Amino acid sequence: MESIRPDVAAWESYGFSAESGERKSARELLVQHLARCAGRAGLSAGLKALTDYVSASHYFLVRHDVSPEAGLEAVVASDWPFDLVRNIASAIVVRQSRMSELDKCLTLLKPSFSHLADDVAVPAGISREYCVIAFHVGRVRMSLLLLFPEHFILSQSKLRDVGVMTGYFASVCCRGAILRHDREMELTDREIECLYWIAEGKTSDEIAVILGISRNTINNYITSVMRKTATRTRSEAIAWAVRNNLV
Repeated sequence: MESIRPDVAAWESYGFSAESGERKSARELLVQHLARCAGRAGLSAGLKALTDYVSASHYFLVRHDVSPEAGLEAVVASDWPFDLVRNIASAIVVRQSRMSELDKCLTLLKPSFSHLADDVAVPAGISREYCVIAFHVGRVRMSLLLLFPEHFILSQSKLRDVGVMTGYFASVCCRGAILRHDREMELTDREIECLYWIAEGKTSDEIAVILGISRNTINNYITSVMRKTATRTRSEAIAWAVRNNLV
């Protein structure tokens, strides 16, 4: 069952009139509002509009290219209660890092639902079930997490709309910061060489002989690669390199 269409008057609070020659849909008004927010780099305002469109209560935007231990560093923007964000931010990143590449592809832009643990405090009247919609901004995988009022009947079509529009909106508002991060985390030629030889099944000692440098230096390069790619093992680093056409 579809959720109730938001009152057009609510969208007029964003500075639009529903009567401009013809009545515009809530979706059309949302797109116009996002364009204005993007022009002002208004990430929070745009996310709030997306949240209102699907009648959610809170938004939480997170990126998954950071270390699973990064915690709050993974949070891009949120109006969830701080204690709730602090409790689950790392768990969300870890859960994504454990997904296979196939699962990541299959879940892209498809709303899924998870439950908050019973010992996690939530605001009064808010459901413990939250929605997750994953998308990409460049090479960076991100997710929008939405909280809803209890007993609310969701609109699947609006959730899909929100996934697509959040992806486009975040690409405009966040791309500059993500590109700067990508440049800072760009692999050096030596690090790529080490990845290549790891993919060929070579050990650190063997790579040291091939490249004519010490074993400790090789291990330092590999540690740097895993830090930059937010991977935990050599196998994960190889999978990342294959996905990004580096080996």
